[in-house]
Amino acid sequence: MADSVTIEICVDSVESALAAQRGGAHRIELCSGLVEGGTTPSSGLISTVRSCISIPVYVMIRPRNGDFLYGQEDFEIMKQDVLTAKQLGADGVVLGILREDGRVDVERAGRLAQMARPLKVTFHRAFDMSRDLGESLDALIAANVDRVLTSGGEQKVEDALPAVASLVKKAAGRISIMAGSGITERNAHHVIEATGVRELHASATASVASAMEHRNEKIAMGAVRGREYQRPVVSEEKVRHLVTSVVNASL
Repeated sequence: MADSVTIEICVDSVESALAAQRGGAHRIELCSGLVEGGTTPSSGLISTVRSCISIPVYVMIRPRNGDFLYGQEDFEIMKQDVLTAKQLGADGVVLGILREDGRVDVERAGRLAQMARPLKVTFHRAFDMSRDLGESLDALIAANVDRVLTSGGEQKVEDALPAVASLVKKAAGRISIMAGSGITERNAHHVIEATGVRELHASATASVASAMEHRNEKIAMGAVRGREYQRPVVSEEKVRHLVTSVVNASL
């Protein structure tokens, strides 16, 4: 079983990408702004990561934080970012786009997927924000998307295992279902066994303190005070333990 399970790690830096690869990840999802759910990384980050690692790199295509209802300007940005990811050597793109009524925007998702080819296309957890998961799955199959990342419509995938299992059954091999949100070495095997998924998405991060000696504690550069002096970085050890837990469970 383990050999057929793909483990994808989301990263937002070269440091994390390297740690994910060393830990045994099979693929990375490259983003910026992971604390906001992930946004499109810069061309410099894409290019540098691509030159540093050999495992597949899937690039997040999300022009801003917030919802997944995009205006024409946002959509134009997404199209340009898909082309940039292709030019810089990405292996896939990760995107999500909804309509006002909560349905998948099949027409525009399909256009982005077509532009991305021959790269692989993942529809991210905008899927979980849609109004009906079964209906959305049919829409993504129609849009020629390769996989969908889902927590089964709940915050954590462990709270929606029957829903994810139902999606796997409904997909019937026409599209890959990748389980994510709250995946750790402790629950990975259970998620696989309970749902039948063969792809897992995890963050596997640890907090790293800043090396800055001089600190101005009066100023916060973001909404959360103190974030300037610590940041989440992918832990090579956590990735390795996650991979090992899946391998050992099948022995």
